[in-house]
Amino acid sequence: MPSAPALFLFMNSSTSGSTKPYWVLAFSLLGISFAGPLVRLSAADPVAIAVWRLGFSLIIVAGFLVATGEWRDWKRISARELALAAAGGVALALHFWAWNASIHLTTIAASVTLVSLQPAVVAAISALALREAPTSRQVAGIAIAILGAVVIAAPDLRGGMAPSGNAPLLGNLLATSAAVTAAIYYTIGRSLRKSIGVWAYVGIVYSTAFATLTVIAMSRGITLAPQPPTEIAIFAGLALGPMLIGHTGMNWALKFLPAYVVNLTVLGEPVGATLLGAAIPSIRQIPTVSTLVGGAVVLGGVIIAAGGSQRAAAPKTPDT
Repeated sequence: MPSAPALFLFMNSSTSGSTKPYWVLAFSLLGISFAGPLVRLSAADPVAIAVWRLGFSLIIVAGFLVATGEWRDWKRISARELALAAAGGVALALHFWAWNASIHLTTIAASVTLVSLQPAVVAAISALALREAPTSRQVAGIAIAILGAVVIAAPDLRGGMAPSGNAPLLGNLLATSAAVTAAIYYTIGRSLRKSIGVWAYVGIVYSTAFATLTVIAMSRGITLAPQPPTEIAIFAGLALGPMLIGHTGMNWALKFLPAYVVNLTVLGEPVGATLLGAAIPSIRQIPTVSTLVGGAVVLGGVIIAAGGSQRAAAPKTPDT
């Protein structure tokens, strides 16, 4: 897993140039690739996993809010911006709930593939709400990547009950709904990150998501604590890798790149997560031929779309 301090120092450095956001997104991809395998290793309720993941993340976010002084951004935020950020937090909470549940009902490959279809949804929302329409090359790249995602998930899309008693079809539907809520979350982030610092923004979003999931847990009688040490370690790993390196890195990049460009990052997640799922002894989900072929198609689509993104994005000097 990449070093979180190294990434955050790079994000706050004076390094300029239009390629800086893409380097941050590369780190983010490594971070989010650990999400599927870590969730699969956990025996906790999906809602409990998300609550603990966000709780650990908020501790670190609070430190950065104080260190950077970005808590002062909250004094300037308008009621509309606060409402939008809170809506983004609710969308993130629903995303985690649905996606964590899907991981235990279908394969890691199918779940992370279907949830990574969000760039197509983001592109549509961005064109309508933000007036940021993708170029023809980006549309082609996204379409190719989605085709690869379908190839990966095809074996599970037949439905029925798996030998283990899980329901792949339900898991796939949950992963798809998680893609939609994630798309809403990232589109809101693109709108707000133009005027709000990354730590001030994620402080509101992560806090709202944490509160939303805590209410859901209490209403459903889900036990949040105590948790065994193994689960605590998994939750901490989810907070450090997928949450802080992955989500926060992508939220940082939203200030400089359109939401559908940032979301191209998630299209590479199935490849990394599938490889990790095969390498971890307690999971040992060996990729099928369709997974390998689909993964190659996904990466090809990402390369095509990213190439168009670099030419389309206006040069800016990144900051926080």
